[in-house]
Amino acid sequence: MNQQRNQIVDAVVIARILGAALVVPVLQVNIIWGDESEFSDIFDLGHFKKVLADDVRILSSLPSTHVMTRPVEEKRTPLHVSPQWIRSRYLKRINKEGVLLLRGLDSRLSKDLPPDLQKLRCKVAFQALRFAPPILELGNKLARRMQSKGPYFALHLRIEKDVWVRTGCLPGLSKEYDEIVHNERRRHPEFLTAKSNLSYHERKLAGLCPLNAFEVTRLLKALGAPRSARIYWAGGQPLGGKEALSPLTREFPHFYNKEGLALPGELEPFANKASFMAAIDYIVSEKSDVFMASHGGNMGHAIQGQRAYAGHKKYITPNKRHMLPYFVNSSLPEAEFNRIIKELHQESLGQPELRSSKAGRDVTKYPVPECMCKRNKTT
Repeated sequence: MNQQRNQIVDAVVIARILGAALVVPVLQVNIIWGDESEFSDIFDLGHFKKVLADDVRILSSLPSTHVMTRPVEEKRTPLHVSPQWIRSRYLKRINKEGVLLLRGLDSRLSKDLPPDLQKLRCKVAFQALRFAPPILELGNKLARRMQSKGPYFALHLRIEKDVWVRTGCLPGLSKEYDEIVHNERRRHPEFLTAKSNLSYHERKLAGLCPLNAFEVTRLLKALGAPRSARIYWAGGQPLGGKEALSPLTREFPHFYNKEGLALPGELEPFANKASFMAAIDYIVSEKSDVFMASHGGNMGHAIQGQRAYAGHKKYITPNKRHMLPYFVNSSLPEAEFNRIIKELHQESLGQPELRSSKAGRDVTKYPVPECMCKRNKTT
């Protein structure tokens, strides 16, 4: 769902670059989740059109005058193309043929765009893409249940089987589960997105693997999270089930997810709809007092950007590459370990982080300063 959000953002910007109308995007069925949801099932289409009315003309479907048109089809747009490339490649062709069909837009459009297009990116991501009313209603309801007993911490756990398979990493549970991951990788090599030749241990120490529940527990304790902390965990069914979560549930007994918060029957309309479940997790996580993801990924990036855009709401970015060597040092006293971990995270607790400090960063993850309002100075 969050990858689809990114591609919808870029689709709107490309339509603006070309001065073309945008037909509501058709969402492809994910090969892992098999979710056949359409745009209007997940997002509020009326709101999407209204917010973007002054930027791009949006059509619910292809007009009858264009149905028989053979579209200009592009399956392999290069990575990080510029607006100039988009115009030179497509403008004459779309004016002649009338329809342009783009597939797989993920990371195809440059992250460094003119200011007006960067602002449009943020407008789509943070204002136009509102979830459909049934999802929004239930997500807000679960968030209120978490808020009813005080502040809460949202944790996006990336420990599902497909995550271990795709990242080239291992869950650290047992040889049995390691073998499950290895076998899945052998059966479906196309699932592996990590193309590096690094071994698992090298990937781990380089900070390229998700944190497992034991590592997340040590990190939270080192940062000062008390046993009474109320934690909402977002994510799918972890590989290893309850066993995989046991380090966290033993240390933090006030541990909730959407299934635990929902009343009987509330989640039934969303059963077997991975995008709906991800959207509910997104809402509850975004409304938390503190947010942290155990690994990067589209949801963590989207929420980080939205929280910054909404006023630098606190989030923690685990400094995996620098902290993991201390995790394997068994001779390090706990007090010293905690001091080091706190020191490593002093600059990654949700403070405003400028996108301009590093070229190629996505403005929807780092909306400062391009997407923030500028107040006129008064004398």
